[in-house]
Order: sequence, then structure tokens, then C-alpha cells
Amino acid sequence: MLLHYDELNSPVGRILFASDGERLCALDYEGYEERMARLVAHHFGRVEFQKASDPMGLKCVLEKYFAGDLHVLDAVPVRTHGSAFQEAVWRALRTIPPGETRSYGKVAARIHHPDAPRAVGHANSLNPIAIIVPCHRVLAGGSALGGYGGGLPLKAFLLRLEGAEFQDDSANQQRQPLLAFS
Repeated sequence: MLLHYDELNSPVGRILFASDGERLCALDYEGYEERMARLVAHHFGRVEFQKASDPMGLKCVLEKYFAGDLHVLDAVPVRTHGSAFQEAVWRALRTIPPGETRSYGKVAARIHHPDAPRAVGHANSLNPIAIIVPCHRVLAGGSALGGYGGGLPLKAFLLRLEGAEFQDDSANQQRQPLLAFS
């Protein structure tokens, strides 16, 4: 599979993204290139990346989002290619409006698996398309940030940008790249 990729300098640092020409297949942050490649391989198998100039016009979309047009992401077509459960979680995430949050338990209940909040958390960790598939809008119980692949300060930034209410426990957290699978 051939994916066209590009990058954008944004308020949260450099963002990397890749498209199959019709749909966005991956989006991740600077320092997480290995994670992005690993997730894409996990979901799509063997992939070749080819540099392209702004596939799908995503730079403009992301610039509008960071400028405050929070619903501009809703129209971005995505291709995630996960298990049936993961796909259900990721579809549910895209229904959470900007400025709102859900708990892992509420997402689990929405997809008719009320006893699976941990599995929802695991599906979030395998989300190949940050921001657009908004796993940052899912909080731990009591409105605490919980976890985020890009680090809690980044999750807090995105939630503040969107005007969401949450318990900000990110102040003392450092952005740590995820360890690659062995």
C-alpha cells in the first residue's frame, strides 16, 4: 500500500500525516514517527511512504482547526482499518462534539459494550489518526485527563483549544515518546 505523507508546523509542534489519496490514514506528532509507522503497519500491513505536497489539503483544514474552526475536522474522511471493536470506538469518538468529553465508560456504553471501558482505552491507544479521530476527548473517571499517546500536556492543550472542561493534571507531566513494540 502506498501512502502519501506531509507535515505541518502547528501550535503543538510538527504534525505528520499520511493519506491513501482518498482518506486520511495516519496523523501523529513530531517525535512519534516510529509510533505512527508502527500503527500504520499494524492496521494496514506493508506500507510505503512517499512524500507529497499536502495530500487531501489537510494543512488548510488543520490550520483552520487551530484557528478556532473546530468543526472543520468533521468532514475529513478517514481510513483506520482496525478490528470491529476498534472501528466502533473510533466512530463513536468522531461523534463527540468539540468542547465536550466522554468517559471511557460512556464510550463503552455508546457502542453497546458497557463492561469494556478498559478495551475502549486500549482502542484509543491504537488510534492511528490523532486529533481527527479525537481520542483526546476521552477522559478518565471524574474528568481527569487519563492518558494520551502525545502526552498529557498536549491533550490538555487540545481540550483547552476546544473549550472543554476537565481536571488539568498535566502541569507536571513531560511529553515522553512511546516505546516501540519489540
